[in-house]
Amino acid sequence: MKFEYKGRNNSGPVSGTIEGKNKDEAIIHLRDSGITPFLIKEKSLTFFESFNFSFFKGVKLSEKIVFTKNLAGMLRAGLPLTRALDVLTKQTENKFFKEVIDFLIENIDKGGTFSDGLEKFPNIFSPLFISMVRAGEESGSLPATLLEIGTNLEKSYALNRKIKSAMMYPMIILVAIFIIGILMFIFVVPTLTKTFKDLGVELPASTRFVVGISDLLANHIFLVILGIAAFVFIIYMLFKLPRTKRAIDYIIIRLPVIGTLIKEVNAARTARTLSSLITSGVNISKAISITKEVLQNVYYKKVLGEVENIIQKGEPMSKVFKANTKLYPIMVGEMMEVGEETGKSADMLLDIAIFYEGEVDAKTKDLSTIIEPVLMIFIGGAVGFFAVSMLSPMYSIMDSIK
Repeated sequence: MKFEYKGRNNSGPVSGTIEGKNKDEAIIHLRDSGITPFLIKEKSLTFFESFNFSFFKGVKLSEKIVFTKNLAGMLRAGLPLTRALDVLTKQTENKFFKEVIDFLIENIDKGGTFSDGLEKFPNIFSPLFISMVRAGEESGSLPATLLEIGTNLEKSYALNRKIKSAMMYPMIILVAIFIIGILMFIFVVPTLTKTFKDLGVELPASTRFVVGISDLLANHIFLVILGIAAFVFIIYMLFKLPRTKRAIDYIIIRLPVIGTLIKEVNAARTARTLSSLITSGVNISKAISITKEVLQNVYYKKVLGEVENIIQKGEPMSKVFKANTKLYPIMVGEMMEVGEETGKSADMLLDIAIFYEGEVDAKTKDLSTIIEPVLMIFIGGAVGFFAVSMLSPMYSIMDSIK
């Protein structure tokens, strides 16, 4: 919250704005700065400030990668943290990110730590990012830790891009077919329908279905748009329900081809996150808790929750992974067990991550090849249904002429 204040310091009367969780905290900040306030009130928002434009404010993953890698490089070269951050402020073109970095510099100048500043922006810096930075600060190895974070972010970015690239082609085809279909329903079908009515041809069920959709789109387009918007909203609200999310996650991991890919993606993500955190010096219990938040599927979160419980009992975490081979490939639990026995868990986890990232890379390259014939069958079926529905009445006309 922002507060407007008027007060006095050693130089005389002062006024301005200050941030704080509440009025009492703002007063404490002012007194710590040598200002005795005699008026303080919550700052009223302007018309534009009253709207939440956070949707338009953000930091891309690619920007965070550049930020982390460059910061690590400058710290390794011997630059002080605030000087390195100041250089990054001048480099970035994202105005919102500039403000964030300026805040980090100001926070450090006031005696705060880098990780404490990052913690103020949970929508930008993940718990994984913050925990690794804090561990790096405590161990005195912040440059190496930042380099590890940058590598971790790069791997995540590359993985997401591969999956998106594999899905891009089928999505473009489906959107194009959808648009062409709508145009045909609105402009082509009504012309054929008029012909059928003029000739008094009895229409089969499939043709009546197509004609009904065409009439709806041609004559009640706004009603259709409203219906689609309502449907999307209902689906969105259903997806937010825990029971619905659980059902969707269950279906996804059991889909042919896609299910195997999801398992390997989660295996790679789990292993790399754990490896990074353990290498940075985060204790194993905290590392498991952070990794659980990184994963999206509720069933994988449940497995990590079981790992948390078993570690507190002093048992090896590999035991849980070996018992959940329907979610994690068998090799994950076996290699974890070897890592625990040899005292090289972090190295073994990194090997697991590299192996499954390679598997995901190979599968995503083949994914479009697998999807293409399925897509062609779907498109062929839709076109065939439309053609048969429109041609059947024409054959009836020709038979009547004979």
